Amino acid sequence: QVQLVESGGGLVQAGGSLRLSCAASGSTFQINAMGWYRQAPGKQRELVAGITSARTYYADSVKGRFTISRDNAKSAVYLQMNSLKPEDTAVYYCNVETYSNSGYWGQGTQVTVSS
Repeated sequence: QVQLVESGGGLVQAGGSLRLSCAASGSTFQINAMGWYRQAPGKQRELVAGITSARTYYADSVKGRFTISRDNAKSAVYLQMNSLKPEDTAVYYCNVETYSNSGYWGQGTQVTVSS
């Protein structure tokens, strides 16, 4: 089992920045991939960014603005979000996948970007 706790959401004006953090605990040695998803009202949850030991992934909508990073020593993943837009408003969820293909979710953190 892996437990995830997110922090760092909030309200910011368009063009501003936020940094999301996600700390994992439990069986962290099983973690393979880590990532961030988001879900806006009335929309499906979508993958924003992901990271493994070999590669990173970004959705086209956030390329060049968001940066995902990972600290294996702390079992943490971060999402630096710059040049935020109103359309980035959503609940952001941390997700990890283990080597046995089990997935775990954080509780979500609200990001609101005002125009």
